[in-house]
Amino acid sequence: MVRMKNQIQSIAEKYSNDRTRLMDIFWDIQDLHGYIPHKALRVLEESLDISTADLRETLSFYHFFHESPSGKFNIYLNKDVASQLKGHEAIYAAFETECNCKFGSVCMDGTFGLFETPCIGLSDQEPAALINLVPFTNLTPQKVKDIVAALRAGKELAALVEQYGYGDGANQQIKTMVCSNIRQLGPVFGEKISTGEGLAQSLKSTPEQVIEEVKTAGLRGRGGAGFGTGMKWSFCRAAKGSTKYVVCNADEGEPGTFKDRIVMTEYPEQLFEGMAIAGYAIGAQQGILYLRAEYKYMQDYLEGKLKDLRAKNILGQNVLGKSGFNFDIRIQFGAGAYVCGEESALIESMEGKRGTPRVKPPFPVEVGYLGCPTVINNVETLAALPYILKNGGSWYKGFGTEKTPGTKLLSVSGDCEKPGVYEIEFGMTVREFLAMVGAKDAYAVQVSGPSGECINAQQSLDRKLCHEDLSAGGSMIIFNKDRDLLKYMRYFMTFFVEESCGICVPCRAGNIVMRNNLDKIRAGHANQEDLDNIFAWGQIVADTSRCGLGATSRNPIVSSFKNFPDLYKKLLDEKTNPLYDASFNLEASVEDFDRALKEQNQIGRNVHA
Repeated sequence: MVRMKNQIQSIAEKYSNDRTRLMDIFWDIQDLHGYIPHKALRVLEESLDISTADLRETLSFYHFFHESPSGKFNIYLNKDVASQLKGHEAIYAAFETECNCKFGSVCMDGTFGLFETPCIGLSDQEPAALINLVPFTNLTPQKVKDIVAALRAGKELAALVEQYGYGDGANQQIKTMVCSNIRQLGPVFGEKISTGEGLAQSLKSTPEQVIEEVKTAGLRGRGGAGFGTGMKWSFCRAAKGSTKYVVCNADEGEPGTFKDRIVMTEYPEQLFEGMAIAGYAIGAQQGILYLRAEYKYMQDYLEGKLKDLRAKNILGQNVLGKSGFNFDIRIQFGAGAYVCGEESALIESMEGKRGTPRVKPPFPVEVGYLGCPTVINNVETLAALPYILKNGGSWYKGFGTEKTPGTKLLSVSGDCEKPGVYEIEFGMTVREFLAMVGAKDAYAVQVSGPSGECINAQQSLDRKLCHEDLSAGGSMIIFNKDRDLLKYMRYFMTFFVEESCGICVPCRAGNIVMRNNLDKIRAGHANQEDLDNIFAWGQIVADTSRCGLGATSRNPIVSSFKNFPDLYKKLLDEKTNPLYDASFNLEASVEDFDRALKEQNQIGRNVHA
């Protein structure tokens, strides 16, 4: 206990016993012990002046933190829709067979822990899993067998990464199997640009002029909300307070989305340079990259890039010779919570708390991280800035549509020939999109992930990808006509049920009600009243939730019903007798009764014996 106490105290002191750095402290403890022991919490209670109850509140909220001993090798199998379309069930079964344990448990000898997890940012190369947060892609049952056997034989995990996705594997900081799969670059990310070029141009202007240039470009947030970037910056610059922050939201958790993964590995200099431009514009000296735990394998690579930028004076004191402009960036890891993609929940997480969205107003640009004015922008948004500041706002505004200028990175997965990342100009039609990605038999497209819209592909061919029509947040999942569409809508609803922070009762309960009614419809035991209840509850959840999760969680059902009404109507029971309960299944109930009766009789025989 003395040794552990000294270890925990040393970790806390590494972060100056700062309670707001609790996420980092938990990660260091888990890296040391494999989990976060209860004894460690008692030490932290004293070192950080936080009650054990409050420590556990944060600890229990995050998917990747363990409160009890887990496996030597913790395997997180991706269970999202893209994985299901590519053979998830066979991989699931193979892991259980080879590890000799069930998912949600640790094998008897403690070697393997099996867990499922939502989207891990690898939808273009499924089935995929994280083993101790190291990604393994394009899995087959034979690959699973080989991996497990090698680990049992004592082979190092890193030695199992025998192919490299980024370049030829020469960069020792990111030897990973993950492929970039960049299928098409457009006029922005396809342009060659020297590191620091956009920032140098910015520093020739005043901060106010930089903000006006971004406004001229018409750059809107690329994380999904689409708020004007320049407008957000102007609010933050005008906010009271001498200390301000730039935060990059890299918590890319929307199922089917992986475009930010590409930016951070292929364009990290542009991303960090964009953060510096934002810092200059709003008057901030500190930037923070909030990076999802699923991308922890990027840590050494990104830290190396930051070190290089400091050496070039693109970060640090008097950046690029600009007297008085000091700016640097640190990386903050999440721990597996989709809701932390919401900007105020992200701030709560950064401050060492559970990711509960805040009530707005005030907005982060006024009261954000540590109570200071904070600008939060998406990875793609920030990475576009060096190009805009180099070439001018009018140049950027010349792409796309009048109301939605610029380009967009799309994460494409599902039933198509060429999954991967595409840079398009806003205004592309669905017809052009399907041809571009090789989706010859498209039946439906889930636009912008579960929180977006499920469209009928053939009835939407002339619709355009832009904010004034189909707001494309990034994820594009394609389904062919052989897929059970409602099965995947049901998975999306389960995703929202599991990822709700639980603070809003209607969201916590309403999503379950909607999913249960969808189950009744799929089983053929529902009537029109059940369908009406879904829409009624959906409206309640949307109207009363404090964040975007609750505001959009009904979308999988509502949009799929809007565009595929026959899928629902053919499953509804047409009986209209008000005394008839369509949810009651007589045959199933008789089977349950018969089974219970047999079990009771067997218990009686055992007692008398």
